[in-house]
Amino acid sequence: MISKLFPATAWIKDYKTPDLKKDFTAGITLAAYGIPVSMAYATLAGLPPQYGIYGYLIGGLFYSILGTSKQLAIGPTSAISLLIGTTIATMANGDIQRWADIASLTALVFSVLAILAYLLRLSGIINFISETVLVGFKAGAAITIGLTQLPKLFGVKGGGENFLDRIFTLFQQLPDTNLSVFIFGITAIIILIVGEKILPGKPIAILIVTLSIILISTTSLAHHGFSTVGVIPTGLPEFHLPTLRIKDVDGVLPLALACFLLSYIESVSAGRTLAQKNGYIIDARQELLALGIANAAVALGQGYPVAGGLSQSAVNDSAGAKTPLSLVFASVAIAFCLLFLTGFLQNLPTVILASIVLVAIRGLFDLEEIKHLYKINKQEFYVAMIALVGVLIWGILTGVLLAAIVTLLLLIKATSKPNVAFLGRIPNTKRYTDIVRHPDNESIAGILIVRIESSIFYFNVEHIKERIWEKINSESDSVKAVILDLNSSPRIDIAGSRFLKQLFIDLKSKNISLKVAEARSEVRDSLRSENLETLLGHISRSVSVDDLVVSAINSNLEVPPTRENG
Repeated sequence: MISKLFPATAWIKDYKTPDLKKDFTAGITLAAYGIPVSMAYATLAGLPPQYGIYGYLIGGLFYSILGTSKQLAIGPTSAISLLIGTTIATMANGDIQRWADIASLTALVFSVLAILAYLLRLSGIINFISETVLVGFKAGAAITIGLTQLPKLFGVKGGGENFLDRIFTLFQQLPDTNLSVFIFGITAIIILIVGEKILPGKPIAILIVTLSIILISTTSLAHHGFSTVGVIPTGLPEFHLPTLRIKDVDGVLPLALACFLLSYIESVSAGRTLAQKNGYIIDARQELLALGIANAAVALGQGYPVAGGLSQSAVNDSAGAKTPLSLVFASVAIAFCLLFLTGFLQNLPTVILASIVLVAIRGLFDLEEIKHLYKINKQEFYVAMIALVGVLIWGILTGVLLAAIVTLLLLIKATSKPNVAFLGRIPNTKRYTDIVRHPDNESIAGILIVRIESSIFYFNVEHIKERIWEKINSESDSVKAVILDLNSSPRIDIAGSRFLKQLFIDLKSKNISLKVAEARSEVRDSLRSENLETLLGHISRSVSVDDLVVSAINSNLEVPPTRENG
């Protein structure tokens, strides 16, 4: 029980000494990667750079105790940072302290939601946001993030409240481009991209940060219009509850919910990817608790919501991390920097942070996957585009909620109109499959075999009824028996049971019999509770479709046993 609640007790007990060097190296590498990236993401969130560093410092430390992934790295992510920045902008009224307090409050509410989800065993919520929706959402987020960073790259002020405004404003300001800043930023981007190709998994960003600070501090570049991050407070963050309460801020609850959904989906997806690569499994429910406690700690330490991003986790993994101890080493290294090196960072040009963000978001826009969706499934492609356009037009928070609504609508559509397959016998066998997909199957004259490929609930019984009667009325030979194969129907509610009862009555009035085959245990119990056995006869798990077909043929149906299609 203790090891399940605190997974760290398990990996500490089995810790291998040779892994210590690997975890230490990975931790230092992760810190070198995380410091510049977290500073960049903090500016994306509209906060001073140190607030991003606090997320890496505290989030990873607490996740290492409770998390089940051995390589997942916890910190700010681009999507959550943008979500925080664009949403809080309308709440803080330009007050940076209020902005920071709302961000911390969001992390605290996030933690409450995550812990509630853990207690209520709601780890399955990850399945309500489809991969298709995420493809569109991430692409929209990448475009939106890019537009917020391009003004810094061109050395202009930027502005605009939405996607079109930002584009229009940027084009207006392009004549004022600061060439020194632009060349500096483009050079940084090229080095970052080439560095990733030549030295994958290495913290190239920290090299860029160091070189840029040296150049700004020791050359005349400082007089060419470069904006810098300015003074970063020395020392560790003070721990205290956010000064605001939920009732003080309209909109913080939906913001926290959106951050929670994004964080959990991104973290579990990244965790599963790394677990599969390294030969273990993660506990999706335990991840709720780990993210909840990590974000609670971050909230107390003045940070904003954190998640397990794939990019930082890939750095941790490729650097050799074997256990979450690498996160502890990373936190120690980050604490050292906060205590002793913040003075060095004050001359860091903001264009470098913009360059880091622009390179980091490339992975969000998966053009190949979008083209693949268009090629194989137009409906999935359109869903992705709805999510993308939703983010661009209405903002990232609305985009997240729209994505969730679209996913739920698709789920409702799929369950309200399940596939109702009509079966034929595979030649020379006792097996029956969909006769539309397999036209060489043998149909049984006078017998209609139906497979309902979903649970039977109140909201889909009308569709099922319509499909069965359409088929009966379209048959050239009169139907004498209907056999329902319920093997693909895991559940049935009261409305579903009563639908079958009424179907029996309606069919009987037309001298057509109804039988049920291969019903699962829960379905059998539900049918018996509605006394359907008095109408259908004994409902047994051992009665197959073929048994009922043979029984029907041997009865006084006066029909030939088979008829070949075509």
